Amino acid sequence: MNIIDVVEKESMKEKVPQFKIGDLVDVHVKTIEGDKERIQIFNGMVIKRKGSGPRETFTVRRVVQGEGVERIFPVHSPNVADVKVKKSHKTRRAKLYFLRDRKGKGARLKEIRRKEKKTSSVKKKAPAVVAEEPAETTKPAKPKKAAKAPKAKAKATKKKDEK
Repeated sequence: MNIIDVVEKESMKEKVPQFKIGDLVDVHVKTIEGDKERIQIFNGMVIKRKGSGPRETFTVRRVVQGEGVERIFPVHSPNVADVKVKKSHKTRRAKLYFLRDRKGKGARLKEIRRKEKKTSSVKKKAPAVVAEEPAETTKPAKPKKAAKAPKAKAKATKKKDEK
């Protein structure tokens, strides 16, 4: 093995975030301002992934105040704390460069809706035994009222009677 391969393996993350082209993501980036370190969130659409191994990068695009902003992040960088997928979209291409030329509704992609598994926290209970009531307490059924004819038919029959 090369020395370069050994160094590269050490710098790779053990847990790589799972996302693909067309996903709307929040990238949690560590930023250092003076002596303070904080996490800043950059959210947008993943328009490309490039490379493999420790050199793999992805590009995230978003529109801020009418201007398109793209940022390239290394997947295995220690400055990228986390990548959260908010939505997934259906794509037929590996690179979504065509989104650069589109605005508004034209820049939308079809969303993939994932079915969430229904997990019920309520366990199935055994049916409760209810004491039977005597038959004497049941109420007698009420007689049904006669159905009335619609008003339109009633007016038509009155006109025929007058003639």
